[in-house]
Amino acid sequence: MTYWKVRPYVLTTGRTRTRAPLLVHTLVSVPYYDAVFASGLLPEARTLYEQARGAARSVAELSAVCRMSLGVTRVVVDDLAATDRLLIHADHHNVDFRLLERLRDGLRELA
Repeated sequence: MTYWKVRPYVLTTGRTRTRAPLLVHTLVSVPYYDAVFASGLLPEARTLYEQARGAARSVAELSAVCRMSLGVTRVVVDDLAATDRLLIHADHHNVDFRLLERLRDGLRELA
């Protein structure tokens, strides 16, 4: 018997809502990487934390790269942001077409 439905519940502790609105194009990044902090995270959260370091990435892109559902990704991002280890960038009205292309490619990987 497999417990594939239990793991997302463990990651989110049953929550489906976030403290801040996180849209698919919301950018997040790790301002400073802490290896000790990362070692204490669950494997899925650690992967997300490590993927967000370096350059800002969209929530949808992280979801695709980490192979987590968008809802779970949003909650994990929100949890990491609450610890001040992950920065949620303010949405701007100017369009970055490279980001949109990366977002499109990430969504295609999910399909």
